[in-house]
This record gives sequence, structure tokens and C-alpha cells, in this order.
Amino acid sequence: MERIERHACCGGWQEVYRHRSTAVDGEMRFAIYLPPQAEDQKVPVLYWLSGLTCTEQNFITKAGAQRHAAEHGLVIVACDTSPRGENVANDDAYDLGQGAGFYLNATVAPWSQHYRMYDYVAHELPKLIEQHFPVTDQRAISGHSMGGHGALTVALKNPGRYCSVSAFSPIVAPSCVPWGEKAFTAYLGTDRETWRTYDATELVKTANEKLPLLVDQGDADEFLQTQLRPELLQAAAKAAGHPFELRLRAGYDHSYYFVASFIGEHVAYHAAALRG
Repeated sequence: MERIERHACCGGWQEVYRHRSTAVDGEMRFAIYLPPQAEDQKVPVLYWLSGLTCTEQNFITKAGAQRHAAEHGLVIVACDTSPRGENVANDDAYDLGQGAGFYLNATVAPWSQHYRMYDYVAHELPKLIEQHFPVTDQRAISGHSMGGHGALTVALKNPGRYCSVSAFSPIVAPSCVPWGEKAFTAYLGTDRETWRTYDATELVKTANEKLPLLVDQGDADEFLQTQLRPELLQAAAKAAGHPFELRLRAGYDHSYYFVASFIGEHVAYHAAALRG
């Protein structure tokens, strides 16, 4: 593991590392914000998953989360959104291939060789963080768009592993929208039954742990009706008796302006759960 960036920020340190990943069989990068409290004690971790076309940089440079993490004493870890490199399968489209890993384990060639972002996020990355940084084993997870999909599915698939989960503008039902159908067909094949294990709207129907789901969604989001459709998860959660809160924000779109506007509320939400 090699540190490639370090910046003083809000009394703590914003750092970026690269390392060899067994999960994706290649190099991965992650960013970690270490609040001032981490100088002399172990602190809990909030994992952040970003959306299509993003790297580990988008969240740390645009969301302004470091100030809130410093206030609440949380480490924030933000990883890249896919494996990368000349030998890693790719596509010319922005919504498939590098930058579009969808936080699943691909089973169809050529994607199956490297695209195992579910294993990376759910298992390898937390183990790495807990081995090398002053953190506890108390975890929360959040994300935006494709990353919101990832946060919800990783939390739902791992009962007891996370104290809280939230999402901004998540793709809640990838099996039913163009982004998800395209990616799932490529990565998982045409058998839609296999898609259910990476679809939050399906997972919530049988979830044993009733971990509350918090979703923030702008009502001026250009993808709201075609790609995101939060009402599908809302209905599934209601039918299953699963705690779910949908916050519709008037006038906000899909951008990081939206994330930056409400990231403080989400960090406080996770801090309360992690300290509780």
C-alpha cells in the first residue's frame, strides 16, 4: 500500500492510497479522511461509494464532507468505482466498464476477471482499513447514484455489518431501469434471477435485519423518472415492514451540488448510529 496524496484539512488529514487488490486482481485506489480525533483514539468509519464515471476524487473534492467528519469524529473512506488499467475490460460508453463497476461480482467474461467490486467493498477494503488505520469495527455506508445502489445492496446483503446506511439519488431498482439492465446483462448475463441479489428493491423484501434505509432525492433530478425511481423501493419497504425514509428535496438535481447541500445531515445521521 502506497500513500500518493496527503493534505491537511479541517484539523485532520485527507489522504489517498493505491494498493494491490486481490478482489479485482489489480491496482485500486481509495481516499481516507482522518479527523483530528484519530490522532489519539480509534474512531468509526463511514464508507462512501460514488456514481458513474467517478473516481475516489469526486467525493473528497466536491462534497465538503471533511468538515462534518471532523466535527463528529468519523473516518470517511471513498474508493474508486471500478478496477482500471490497460488489461481491464472496458467499453466506450460511460455507463459500462471502467468507472461503472456497479458494486457487484461479474460472472460473465471478459468482465468476470476483474469486476468484483462487491467483494472489494464488502470485504477486502474494510479489512485493509481496519488493519492499517486507527479505526474501530463500527461501520456505516453511504453513496450517490450508482454508489447509492451499492450502499443499499451491500448493507442489505450483510446484516449486522453496518450500523447505518443512506443514499443520495440511488438506483434503487437496477433490474427495472436502463442503466441497471445494461450493466447487469453485461456483467451477470441474461438470467434475471441472478440480478435479484444486487437489487435493493428485491433484497428488502426478504431482509432479516430491519436496518433503516435513508434516501435523499432531488425532485428536479433529470434521472428521477427513468433511472432512479425511489417509489419502487418505498413500496417494497412498506410491504415488507422495513423502515424507510425518503426525503424529496425541492429544486435539487443529480449533481454534487445536491450531495454537498445535505452531506452534513447524513454524516450526523451516521455518527449518531455509530456512537449509539
